Amino acid sequence: MLHIHPTRQTNVLLLCRRLILLVLRGPPCVRCLAAAKPNAGLRTWEHFRKLPYPGDEAFLYDTFPKDFIWAVGTAAYQVEGAFEKDGKGLSIWDTFTRGGNRMATGDVGSDSYHNIQADVRAIQQLGVSHYRFSLSWARIFPNGTRGSYNEIGTNYYRNLIRRLKEIRVQPVVTLYHWDLPEHLQRTLGGWANPEIVGIFRDYADFCFQTFGDDVKFWITIDNPFVVARHGYGTGVVAPGIKNDPDLPFTVGHNLLKAHAAVWHLYDRHYRPRQSGQLSIALASHWINPSRTRLESLRECQCSLNHVLGWFARPLFIDGEYPACMRERLGPRLPSFSPEEREQVRQTADFFALSYGAVLSFHLINDSLKFGQHEDLDLRKLLYWVSAEYNNPPIFVVQSGWYVLGKTKTEDPKHMYYLKRFIAEALKSIVIDGVKVIGYTAWSLIDGFEWHREYGIRRGLYYIDFNTPDMKREPKTSATFYRYVIQKNGFPELPEHRPARGTFPCGFVWGVSANSIQVETTPTLFADPSVYLWNISNNGQLQKVEGFSAPPPRRSTHCADYDTIRQQVDQIQKIGVNHFHFSLNWSALVPTGDVAHPNTTLLRYYHCFTRRLLQANITPVVTLWYHTRQRSSLPAPLDAANGWLNSDTAEAFANYARLCYRELGEHVKMWITLNEPNDEMVSYQEGHQMLQAHARAWRAYDREFRPSQGGQVSLALHMDWVEPAFSFSREDVEPAKRVLDFRVGWFAEPIFGKGDYPLGMRRWLRQLNSLDLPVFKEEERRLVQGTYDFFAISHFSTELVTHAKENSYTYTAKLEVQLMIDTTWIMSPRPVVPWGLRKALNWVREHYCHVPVYVMANGAQEDPAHFKDNLRVYYLYNYINEALKAYTLDGVNLKGYFAYALNDQRDPEFGLYGQVHEEVIVKASLSNYRNIIQHNGFPIQGAAPQECPSRAEACWGCQILVRKPVVGFLTLVGSLVLVTLGLIIYYAAKAHKECY
Repeated sequence: MLHIHPTRQTNVLLLCRRLILLVLRGPPCVRCLAAAKPNAGLRTWEHFRKLPYPGDEAFLYDTFPKDFIWAVGTAAYQVEGAFEKDGKGLSIWDTFTRGGNRMATGDVGSDSYHNIQADVRAIQQLGVSHYRFSLSWARIFPNGTRGSYNEIGTNYYRNLIRRLKEIRVQPVVTLYHWDLPEHLQRTLGGWANPEIVGIFRDYADFCFQTFGDDVKFWITIDNPFVVARHGYGTGVVAPGIKNDPDLPFTVGHNLLKAHAAVWHLYDRHYRPRQSGQLSIALASHWINPSRTRLESLRECQCSLNHVLGWFARPLFIDGEYPACMRERLGPRLPSFSPEEREQVRQTADFFALSYGAVLSFHLINDSLKFGQHEDLDLRKLLYWVSAEYNNPPIFVVQSGWYVLGKTKTEDPKHMYYLKRFIAEALKSIVIDGVKVIGYTAWSLIDGFEWHREYGIRRGLYYIDFNTPDMKREPKTSATFYRYVIQKNGFPELPEHRPARGTFPCGFVWGVSANSIQVETTPTLFADPSVYLWNISNNGQLQKVEGFSAPPPRRSTHCADYDTIRQQVDQIQKIGVNHFHFSLNWSALVPTGDVAHPNTTLLRYYHCFTRRLLQANITPVVTLWYHTRQRSSLPAPLDAANGWLNSDTAEAFANYARLCYRELGEHVKMWITLNEPNDEMVSYQEGHQMLQAHARAWRAYDREFRPSQGGQVSLALHMDWVEPAFSFSREDVEPAKRVLDFRVGWFAEPIFGKGDYPLGMRRWLRQLNSLDLPVFKEEERRLVQGTYDFFAISHFSTELVTHAKENSYTYTAKLEVQLMIDTTWIMSPRPVVPWGLRKALNWVREHYCHVPVYVMANGAQEDPAHFKDNLRVYYLYNYINEALKAYTLDGVNLKGYFAYALNDQRDPEFGLYGQVHEEVIVKASLSNYRNIIQHNGFPIQGAAPQECPSRAEACWGCQILVRKPVVGFLTLVGSLVLVTLGLIIYYAAKAHKECY
């Protein structure tokens, strides 16, 4: 007979029993037997670093699994109130809020004790499938033990569960959410005393007996990290103990053993009949490395292990604390005996995760960050949990954000963080393969927010705590959450899908630059040196020291400017047929008087536009570009009050005539003012700018159009503004107001009725403002209709709401708040491709079939990123939205210009980069060229689009036809070739340039 030591016999029996249970529960749990590799979650940072950027960050339109759990939650002390009613005993929070410098209590909270029906009605309105709430231990057992049983308190929870079942909502019940009976704290020392393990087990036993037939999800303890570290360490929360730095680890040890005891109790005695599942709610922050070194990643891993792994590793893996905790804490960290390890390990049926504005995210101090950076990223944390703990089913049992206590029913910040977390959970399922089984929005109603008291609000329903009835009013976040639940996520709609098709033949493809490089000193024939050529039959030039040639006796030619050739060559390689750039008014007419222009600069612009045409590129020229950094007006005009002076408008018209006369032979598309509708421009300045534009347009129309046949307009900055709450009519009006003030301000007088938008005038009249000038009749006639096309610069989109939250930019004049959707890609401005389509449709809706050009569209990205994936993504998707506007919406779109040509002139926006003197072709340039070559996004398999081809320029023709070939004579000597080598060199160079 085999004899086994009693201790080993117990271990063998426990192991055999566990094997039988695992087999009975089926394959998913059998996998738990495979031990996780140490620090398996360490691969998380590398995994996400390798995902395609920014495509992986794009919003995912998809739905959750059909059986996905949608939940909402509360905690007893935060919402119940009735702290002494019907026999309830005091909890440690009842005592804690009456000590020290505490200002408020949860005595009444949200008064859910007297408002079950109101809470249930709110739950029903949301459409959730589950409701997570906690039991007040002291309401059931006033002194914490069964001998003090309180029937009335127990009936409160029976009634709540019954009401939930009536509306077909499953309860998710938390046994302990931080409100320990005060008697246990006072007599035993609370969770610091190991005796509490048995007491908690007995309390749980009663709850399983009483409520278990109706409860399929149990949470033993909520966020033990906060209980241990902040309740018994920092003293931030109840019971507020902070004298012993080692006490939190003792408390955490007891919390783990208490949870394990309850799990085994349920597993043995209640699971066979009640068929429920049980876990512990663990909360965590997410953390990113400050450097890419392995040491930083290990510090991130250790940070997560000190917060989440402290409790997760013993429960989900091997009954031991994480190695980095043991290494750093040494004997301060308690140890489990072999029997305790076996008792603790794998005592969770699913991973219950809390994430968001939990105390563990705000770590109070930096001690557990280990020099790394906290970050909000639920998706990465879900992946880490899955990797670290053998891919368990994960139920997000608490998630959300908060707003300041002054916020009422409009809570855009809360709503968009909720959207972000739900979207990250969806990506975790669909893309990463993580087994996320449910999501719980936190919380149902506003309540007492622990150490922050009533200073913040986290509810989906608003409560005015100063009213006796505590009426529950749905916030916009509640409406949003209900919509998400109804659709089971974010189903893809037709407008979300990329369009296939091409733009019309003759569509304008361009690139824009704020300015061009100007080098008015000819580089050709500027070198007086003498060279030897081909002396070794290698075709190279060798400089002859001590010799110089006389200066050339001829006038300057356009081909003498290397900068022109280089810039045009760069533009041509993109494949565009148009190039848009701005002239420098202050440099062209320094005195403001066109009788004294800078003829050298004017000739340079003449040569540049001519060279563009020779390269089959149509120049598009802006006469004046608004810059915030400087006036960009000629100094005398700037000194004479700039645009506020009515003479400046006439001076601008004369400047425009000069440009039309000198450059109009080559330029057929003019922009008078580029982006004058800047918020830094006053209404009085804008009034004069409108007249300046009109005078310039009418000068061209009368004096130059008959002979030159060009077109003239102005270009307006038009980023899109979307109502923050798309389902709320209250935000539609603020969005219209912002667009009136930003775009309609300049557009309506020119393209519309010859006056400022009616809504703009009404709003300012309502504010008793006289700032907006009034058009005289002759001014209205002058301005109205002065356009040939509608040109916009578009880069990004903002959200607007009438709600006021201190955390966002509030514009008092318009009484609107501007914000962003936290799910948007940032560049650093939001990347929102559909905003361009909406902007183009706004133009169509307001001004019918007017021809439209997108004159500038681009993304800001680190100039060092030559593989500029963000800009590649940006251009592809924005152009695709422009195609939708043309093909699906009927916008009369004539052209698209990418912004910008290079980083040298427009830092961080260029299709070309530069390192020292070397020009770098970025990935975005190649991708943009590919789109141009296909004239859009052709349908796969469709016949190629047939368009007449443009005549190609002949580079060698002009020099060969217009100029004689330069002959040369060489005299060979033994040491020096005294020649006309200079002629050889420059003739060869001129021939190569083919002017």
